[in-house]
Amino acid sequence: MSDRPQKTEEDHLAEARAALLSAALPQVAFDGWSTACFSAAVADSGVEGALARLACPRGALDLAIYYHRRGDSNMLARMDSEGFASLRYSEKVAALVRFRLEAAEDVEAVRRGVTLFAMPSHAAEGTALIWETSNLIWKALGDTSADLNWYTKRAILSAVYSATLLFWLGDDSDGHQATWEFLDRRIGNVMQFERTKGSVTNTLIFKGFMRGPGKVLERIRAPEGRGRADLPGHLTQKS
Repeated sequence: MSDRPQKTEEDHLAEARAALLSAALPQVAFDGWSTACFSAAVADSGVEGALARLACPRGALDLAIYYHRRGDSNMLARMDSEGFASLRYSEKVAALVRFRLEAAEDVEAVRRGVTLFAMPSHAAEGTALIWETSNLIWKALGDTSADLNWYTKRAILSAVYSATLLFWLGDDSDGHQATWEFLDRRIGNVMQFERTKGSVTNTLIFKGFMRGPGKVLERIRAPEGRGRADLPGHLTQKS
């Protein structure tokens, strides 16, 4: 009797998604993340139609989401690379954004994904995915904020990531060097903002605001558990 653990339903679904994605990527450049692309992926992958629909109920949309999240996983895997631990904090943020872009593998698949998630019907999904990526970066760097800072950090990094992604898509410089220089400038802007924010919070005007109308900001908390990065947070009760 084999001691090999039995595959779960989720194992089979994960294998089906991986097979479908491998078959879909050569088609995406021509058909985008579309019904035609998904149908071709099912035919070329050998995955049974019923299993394909279980793995990706919304077809190509779910496959595009899986592709994005696989990139997130590949980004985090590179944190163990030699030299990462010795980087300064701001350099680690920039490195993870770079790792995430380099994990994309297929520029045209990303370009078609940007088009897909720019559609009004899928814009919320696209925004949530970028927020999810930003949340993973901050969590990987040990962020423990649970108040308004939890939101501002992720909102700012989401903007940096989005801007860098669009620059990267149009960058034809050797080794995307222009993109990494653009990214370094954006991270530099963020660090300057953090220093400015720190000095502002120590002013009498800001402290007066926080004792008055700004008091509600102190009650803002991150989503419960913070593993569910797509959920809104909450306000604590007045003490």
